[in-house]
Amino acid sequence: MTTTSTASGSARRWGPVWGARAEDWAEIEDLQTPTYEEAIRRIGIAPGQRVLDVGCGSGTFLRLAADRGAQVFGLDASETLLEIARRRVPDADLQLGDMERLPYEDGMFDLVAGFNSFFFAADMISALREAGRVARPGAPVVIQVWGRPERCDLTAMKNGLAPFLPPPPPSPSLWEPGVLEELASSAGLTPRSAFDASWAYDLPDERTLARLLRAAANAELAARTAGEEAVRSAIIDSLAPYRTPNGRYLLENEWHYLIASA
Repeated sequence: MTTTSTASGSARRWGPVWGARAEDWAEIEDLQTPTYEEAIRRIGIAPGQRVLDVGCGSGTFLRLAADRGAQVFGLDASETLLEIARRRVPDADLQLGDMERLPYEDGMFDLVAGFNSFFFAADMISALREAGRVARPGAPVVIQVWGRPERCDLTAMKNGLAPFLPPPPPSPSLWEPGVLEELASSAGLTPRSAFDASWAYDLPDERTLARLLRAAANAELAARTAGEEAVRSAIIDSLAPYRTPNGRYLLENEWHYLIASA
């Protein structure tokens, strides 16, 4: 279906970054499928429900929801990622735009989800408030963020790229107990349950590791400053401890979730 909105604000900033290597990022999103399935297992998706994915990327979660009979809608900052989502989920209603200004009517959705997306908003509380606005009263709003840094092997890559990036602005530790609950409450949502889930990226070799993880936003930003070779070396060197004897890379990561209601 059509993509009709325009990108501005935080979407204008992040869209070109996340879309720079969209096909590679789509592979990474597929590897995260178990983290989406865990959310679905807890909340359920019924045929005919209207489901919105805020920051839908290449459509991995939308495909899972559509396969369960849902009417699926997605919004993202990157037109190139939306092009992939459109191929994967032809019946999805896809929009390009800002999560702080969702182009949907009040109370339109039976489920609103944001997987590692809401914290990219210029104002996370505003983005969560919009998610609650477009959800029907009482409908679940799923908020997923990264888990504790010491339980995310990709923290090593983040640290390896840090010399090439400006210091991040101060922000709350979203994985800590109570932090997402407070943000959700400030946005008018009602926190219901929080949980953590872990899953490992299993990558076959160094070349695949460097290619796929180069598609992440922080790697794209670092490359614009330091160049491709420096970023490739930083990715490989920082993740060397996770190389297995057979040359594969096993990267265990934790995700933190809050299920709230509108």
